[in-house]
Amino acid sequence: MLEEQTLTSYAPAMRYTNGQLESQFKTILENKQLVNFVESISQMVLILNRHRQVVYANKSYKDFCANLNHDPIIGKRPGETFNCANAFKSSAGCGTSESCKSCGAVNAILESHKGIRSTQECQILTKDNDALDLEVTANPLILDDEKLTIFSVNDISAQKRRISLERVFIHDLLNSAGAISGLSSILKEIDDPDMIKDIAATIEDASQSLIEEIQIQRELGAAERGELHMQMKEINSSNFLTDLQKTYAKHELNAGKPIHISTESVNCTMTTDPVLLRRILGNMLKNAIETNVPHDMITLMCKKRQNVIELSVHNNSIIPKENKDQIFKRFFSTKGGARGLGTYSMKLFGEKYLKGNVGFTSSEEAGTTFYIQFPVS
Repeated sequence: MLEEQTLTSYAPAMRYTNGQLESQFKTILENKQLVNFVESISQMVLILNRHRQVVYANKSYKDFCANLNHDPIIGKRPGETFNCANAFKSSAGCGTSESCKSCGAVNAILESHKGIRSTQECQILTKDNDALDLEVTANPLILDDEKLTIFSVNDISAQKRRISLERVFIHDLLNSAGAISGLSSILKEIDDPDMIKDIAATIEDASQSLIEEIQIQRELGAAERGELHMQMKEINSSNFLTDLQKTYAKHELNAGKPIHISTESVNCTMTTDPVLLRRILGNMLKNAIETNVPHDMITLMCKKRQNVIELSVHNNSIIPKENKDQIFKRFFSTKGGARGLGTYSMKLFGEKYLKGNVGFTSSEEAGTTFYIQFPVS
């Protein structure tokens, strides 16, 4: 018997029972040629049944899942084996939530059910806020009248990171270095003390921006490797927001957008790593600054309710429905290219390290608010 079907927002939710899974597993083990083929491949490979459940995993796949401290994977779906956060949004599991509609993995598998070989990219943010960038291929297979899928996985995270460094980080560094070089050469030709002072101040700002870009990349790399060391301090929320307001009001990205602190903002004392918190709120501010909304206004706020302190950044933009479930994935960006590290780092720094809760709300009526919440100790 099949297990009772559960409501789904996308792919079918039906699963085989444990007895049927055991029977399928034995059938595959009896096919020595298939098993030897799957085990000879250096890639991670799964054999999935028609309900997208794992009925066989090769050693490469099992080794990868062991690194995630995972339970036995037979009967699970691919997203569940990778601890994908979206796989646990619905009681029916991987592939059944609204968020799964944009998933390359489930879409490739569904294509294979039509007899089509499909290769797609899949970005996963795990429940522990680790990011996986995968290239998956789903091949249809029929064995003893059962429709199966050979599902192979390449981890392309390093490749994506390299592309990001080349296209974004190094590009930004060259721009900053070019600006410093150009301004420095102008200094040689100027005698006016006031002009020299202004250009020197601009060079100093550009140099600080260059240093900050390098520090951000270093911190992000350390955070992803689990090597980031925090320095916890007691901070005052009003002073913290005022400092952010002053910094980003004159930021190079800001073309005159007003930044205000809400009159309803409260003053709180909290213990955190101020450098990481500044990175998080700074990225929220950059996102707000870069949105193209007429007559936009950016508002900073600190709220305290019950046992939670919340710091937030609000503006009048709207995040399209199709983008909402992608926002915190590594390299996802509405700006094109290999960008998207800003929102991803909010989650990584804010939840994995500062132990807060990072999220956003967005609607036509209320605009968009990004926030980070901390429990009050």
